[in-house]
Amino acid sequence: MGPANERQIQRQKRLTALTGCNYLSKDAAMRNFHLPGRSPVMSRNAMVATSSSLASIEAVNVLRAGGNAVDAAITAAGVLLVTEPHMTGIGGDCFALLSLADGKIVGLNGSGRASANATAQWLRNEQLGEIGPNNIHAVTVPGAVDAWAKLLEKYGTYTLSDALGPAISHAHAGVPTSQRTAFDWRDEVSRLSRNKGSSRHLLLNGRAPRVGEIMHFPALAASLEKIATHGSEVFYQGELADDMLKVLADHGSILDHKDFAETKATWCEPLKTEFAGRTIFELPPNGQGITALISLNILKSFNLGALKPDSSQRWHLEIEAMKQATILQHRYIADPEFMDMAPADLLDNTLVQKMVTAINLDVANQNPEAHIGLPGTDTVYLSVVDENGMAVSFINSIYQSFGSGISTENSGICLQNRGACFVTDPDRPNCIGPSKRPRHTIIPGLVQKNNQLEAVFGVMGGAYQPMGHQSVLVNRYIYDMDPQAALDFSRLFHQNGVVGVEGGISAETSIGLAEMGHKLEKLPNPLGGGQFIHCDRLSNKLIGGSDHRKDGSAAGY
Repeated sequence: MGPANERQIQRQKRLTALTGCNYLSKDAAMRNFHLPGRSPVMSRNAMVATSSSLASIEAVNVLRAGGNAVDAAITAAGVLLVTEPHMTGIGGDCFALLSLADGKIVGLNGSGRASANATAQWLRNEQLGEIGPNNIHAVTVPGAVDAWAKLLEKYGTYTLSDALGPAISHAHAGVPTSQRTAFDWRDEVSRLSRNKGSSRHLLLNGRAPRVGEIMHFPALAASLEKIATHGSEVFYQGELADDMLKVLADHGSILDHKDFAETKATWCEPLKTEFAGRTIFELPPNGQGITALISLNILKSFNLGALKPDSSQRWHLEIEAMKQATILQHRYIADPEFMDMAPADLLDNTLVQKMVTAINLDVANQNPEAHIGLPGTDTVYLSVVDENGMAVSFINSIYQSFGSGISTENSGICLQNRGACFVTDPDRPNCIGPSKRPRHTIIPGLVQKNNQLEAVFGVMGGAYQPMGHQSVLVNRYIYDMDPQAALDFSRLFHQNGVVGVEGGISAETSIGLAEMGHKLEKLPNPLGGGQFIHCDRLSNKLIGGSDHRKDGSAAGY
């Protein structure tokens, strides 16, 4: 062996000594403390995880003062209106899954509807090829406020006045603009500037607030005070309804007072499936939670545990399973009153096995029906577990960033554009129609093990959410990542024929996916966000994570 080869061998040994060590502790469950990151939060009694630290703190205050998980969830949702106004608002919708102290799971659908005037004849007359996000007919009646009231009335101990108090205080006093919020806000200035109400209430001298700048919301504070004092009726039948309907009429909307007065949140029976020894709960349509359940059912036929978490093979299987589920989503999922296939049939094992056989382990499926995409959206998700074992999985949204971009001039209510999820093909169950709910993207999740609550979780990000639920659950229950690591792990998502990859996806993984026929594209922004609380009552501990892609945190005591 020559001197050059000997030097090369010694150099390789030194490199191996330096780079072969992963610097982990002796406990493999711990993160690498040499790298930036977050440890999961742990507590004994109660925990909250939201995308805003201020909202998390206020929710913990509620729990420490004796309020329950529902009280804390509505309080946090109110504060998020102020800290993330581009993501959520009283002009939007919400969904909730509750795990009661006795283990029973209940669901609430707080999504609004199209106008009763959106008849087939109206649609023919309008000649709409689609309902775009900026079309006035994308504005549906906001459902969140009635849902908040129903949650508190049936399961809470606080009044609306109690729960909205912190949000009102922060809206009056103003809040510093966090980094992610400022990052998102600056891209919406031109859109907000085109609307008098939005320009007045959502911009500072015609621009977005900068990081750390205090933003005040006096009109929103006044509207919340009216709701706190008079209840949800003032929103749907009183002066706030009048204000919203005036601006809607000015823009050509067909929504009217009857549409607002008849808007009610509805209790619903959650759907479920078994995965990795757990029972996963999602809400039924009109949400896309069933899409996540279908895809998880497909993945059960493959041995994901034999694959590395960051391998191209793992991601190929996830992408292909979600493609199959997405085909069913676009064909069948809609307002359940109009679906022509029952949700239970979409989870039937015979159908699942047909989708399993459609997956090629080595080649990407190029079926164009799997390439249909939805616009990107903005949403807040939060998790709460209280001392008595009640848990709330809660999600609130105005759909796209600042929804429709239309705000009321007096009351400062930014209206959602959720109706952009409707289609205009009358042969599709999700075609816009009288008093119909559009197919929804926002989905809360819950996990049980042996009929006991194990986790409260959710992932934001519009059409990405079923994939987000799937990937976080795979990270947690197949690859044994802690809640924080399961959220932080790099993401990718197939939509419109392209797999968008975050910066953390390795070159090796990307090359492997490309060789299988996937068309890849680097994402300019990360995919969504999320919260996760693991519940282990036997050892008396809660373990929480809050996605690094947002500005929030988990907190407990």
